[in-house]
Amino acid sequence: MVVDLSILPIGQGVSISPEIAKVIKIIDASGIPYTVTPMGTCLEGGWDPVMQLIKRCHEEVFKNSERVYTKITIDDRKGKTNRLRGKVASLEAKVGKKLP
Repeated sequence: MVVDLSILPIGQGVSISPEIAKVIKIIDASGIPYTVTPMGTCLEGGWDPVMQLIKRCHEEVFKNSERVYTKITIDDRKGKTNRLRGKVASLEAKVGKKLP
C-alpha cells in the first residue's frame, strides 16, 4: 500500500520544518520505504507497520503542539510492490520523458 502523509502542527508559527524534520528522522529510522515531496511524504508498506509509524509521527509532533492536523491518503492495490518508484516510472513511460 502507498500512503501520502502530511502532518501539520497548528500554532507553531509560519515555519514548521523543525517539527517535520523530527518526523522524517522517525520515518527514516523505521526502514519503511518513503519519498519526501514538497507537500508531504509518501510511504510504502503493509497496513500495520505503516499505521504504527504514522501514529508515532503524529504523537511526536503532538508533544510540542496544542493541535495537530494529520492527513493520510491510501492507495492499496493487491499484488503490487515497489509502487513508490513504479507508479512514477509508468507515468514517465506514458509521457515519454523523465519527470522532475
